[in-house]
Amino acid sequence: MISLLNVVRAPAWAPWRLAVVTGEYGHWFAPAAISLAVLVWFLRDQGAAWCGAALLLCGVATALLLKPVYDARRIAAALPAQLAVQFPAGAAPAEPFDIRLLYSVEAPATATVTKQAISPRLPFDLYRPAGIPAARPLPCVVMIHGGGWESGDRGQLAHFNHWLAGEGWAVAAISYRLAPAYPWPAQRDDVLAAVAHLKAHAGELGLDPTRLVLMGRSAGGQLAQVIGYTAVDPAIRGVIALYAPSDLIFGYVNTVEDDMLKSPALMRRFLGGTPESARPAYESASALFHVTRRSPPTLLLHGTNDALVWHRHSQRLDVKLAESGVPRVLVEMPWATHGFEYNLHGPGGQLTTYAVAWFLAAVRDGNEQLSDRGER
Repeated sequence: MISLLNVVRAPAWAPWRLAVVTGEYGHWFAPAAISLAVLVWFLRDQGAAWCGAALLLCGVATALLLKPVYDARRIAAALPAQLAVQFPAGAAPAEPFDIRLLYSVEAPATATVTKQAISPRLPFDLYRPAGIPAARPLPCVVMIHGGGWESGDRGQLAHFNHWLAGEGWAVAAISYRLAPAYPWPAQRDDVLAAVAHLKAHAGELGLDPTRLVLMGRSAGGQLAQVIGYTAVDPAIRGVIALYAPSDLIFGYVNTVEDDMLKSPALMRRFLGGTPESARPAYESASALFHVTRRSPPTLLLHGTNDALVWHRHSQRLDVKLAESGVPRVLVEMPWATHGFEYNLHGPGGQLTTYAVAWFLAAVRDGNEQLSDRGER
């Protein structure tokens, strides 16, 4: 019964993407479970011994499939106030969660996309809102893809980039060199090169070089966090990280060799050894070690049911940011796993787009008010 993946982390032998299906599309399957229950109910008079058990299973399956909807409504009720405390200048154009959107079809892509390059080996895709002249400078989200540092590409979840463009932002979906051929800090250097390129060529690209936000998923979130906290660049107005590892030493010692990602071996290839033999690399790649009161405002989103990156990473970083007086919000989703924003109209997708829209509005026009708020 795959609906159990809404309450239990996917085991190492199971395809974790099934949890994305049950979490973000489960409401599509719930009517089928209800219809089956109705059919069984009408068959009960025929004395079938299995009817009682079947009704129970249908009821449990329906409840589990709809659990993300219930959880999302509960989180949505408190989310605007939660965001307003840390990001008072922000706003979002819609409600945090709308049941009517669950069964709607996503809007077609409308952004214009052009192929650009920092160097022959580091291309990037530039998304701009359709209808806005190229001469008009736009704030820019630097999108850093995930993939465990060894895979993935800038084409991940392109529909999310189109949505960001629809919110009035340019998006630079960048590439970076992959491990193990290129271990850390090659990835950091490539992202920094991308930021420098966007600023240096802002005029021809139609970007505002003083308004950048770093955003990444999983391994890309790790890069966004570390670079946002170490670059000391006032142009980086904020950091958005989805289900990202923030302390790789913590990640290494709290996993096993045969987990879903084979994480210890992955980190040894990425960082050149174990925490004992390559500690400087682990520390330099861990955002938790680099938080200061000057770190940019941060939005964290994580599913507590994540089977690939433990949600404790984001919880611990949230505490560290709070202790340093940095404006920050952590949005936790109890049913969600990796990739919960895949369906923009699903429970995780709606909460994500609302929080991201609010955050971007807050950081777009400056961090002074946010900095004052974070230190109170």
